[in-house]
Amino acid sequence: MTGAEVLDISTDGIWTLIIVAAPMMIVGLLVGVVVALFQALTQIQEQTLVFVPKIIAIFITMLITLPFLGATMGGYMNRVIDMIIVGG
Repeated sequence: MTGAEVLDISTDGIWTLIIVAAPMMIVGLLVGVVVALFQALTQIQEQTLVFVPKIIAIFITMLITLPFLGATMGGYMNRVIDMIIVGG
C-alpha cells in the first residue's frame, strides 16, 4: 500500500467522521443558542439548564438519523474492505 492510498483512506475516514458527527453537533449548537437566548431574555442564570435540552435533542437527532449514519459508516467500511481484498 502506497502513501497515496493511505492518504486517500484517511481522508475518506475524516470526511465520514465529519458527515456522521455533523447532525448531532449542529442540533447541539442550535439548542445551546436557543437556551442561551432564553436565559438572556429571562435573566435565569442556571448553568445546568443547558444540559438537559441538549441531551434530549441530540438523542432524538441520533434516533432520527441512525439509518443514514449506519449507511454512511457501512459504506466507508465496505470501501476499506474492498481495498484490503484487492490489495490496494
